[in-house]
Amino acid sequence: MLNDVLLLAATGFIAGVLGAILGIGGGMIVTPVLTLAMGVNIKYAIGASIIAVIATSSGATIAYLKDEMLNLRVAMFLEIATSIGAIIGALLTGVAPTSFLFVLFGALLVFSSWNMIRKLRGKSDSVVNMQDDDLSKRLKLDGVYYDKAVDKEVPYHVKNVPGGFSMMFGAGFASGLLGIGSGAFKVIAMDTIMGMPLKPSSATSNLMMGVTAAASATVYFFNGSIKPEIAAPLALGILVGATLGSRLMQHLRARVIRMIFIPIILYMGVQMVLQGFGVKIG
Repeated sequence: MLNDVLLLAATGFIAGVLGAILGIGGGMIVTPVLTLAMGVNIKYAIGASIIAVIATSSGATIAYLKDEMLNLRVAMFLEIATSIGAIIGALLTGVAPTSFLFVLFGALLVFSSWNMIRKLRGKSDSVVNMQDDDLSKRLKLDGVYYDKAVDKEVPYHVKNVPGGFSMMFGAGFASGLLGIGSGAFKVIAMDTIMGMPLKPSSATSNLMMGVTAAASATVYFFNGSIKPEIAAPLALGILVGATLGSRLMQHLRARVIRMIFIPIILYMGVQMVLQGFGVKIG
């Protein structure tokens, strides 16, 4: 029993560090570990993952707010779409078969790894969008942040607000259905569609993940998917890990983090897809 608690706390710590750095949520690490390594039923793994996402967001957001890394206006505006999507996704969870959840979750991990590979071959993280956007100006979504890795202040403009809003609805739906923060989609929406720099995108995603997860957590609580003996040790480890990760992210270049993390999520994604199709692992 003690070994399980320590394993859960350690898993949470690692998930918190990586989740805070990449803005993709601890749930993307927690759910595969619980189901594949510990044999936890995916229903309870998803419930614990919801708590993990909220803990990751709580631990990271405090530091990002203090350092003015995240864009609060962007977060609150786009959270309208993600919250609606999360509630709809959570209500549909009981309808979807377990195998479908495995395949869908694995596909999301594979997609996230592909997006990171694409960014490795793309533009530099220091090149940001400076094109004015009328809707963004009216909503006052443009921002500025201090990049500690390059030791300079970086102003930026936000563009294509409707496209980002639509993507956020899909991100919320995935969060409610799979019990994750769907941070990969959030970062894509802000970094790729809306032209925000990667670091503010990651920091803002961390804040949004917690709000999105909270919108669907009540549904999981009342259907019995959240087990305190699983969620509590995970949350404690994640809070510590996310606090550390939020500090590390500001001093690291995104390219280095992506190169380390791509093999991890690609492997987990393939494993989940195979298990969803009934292929025995190991």
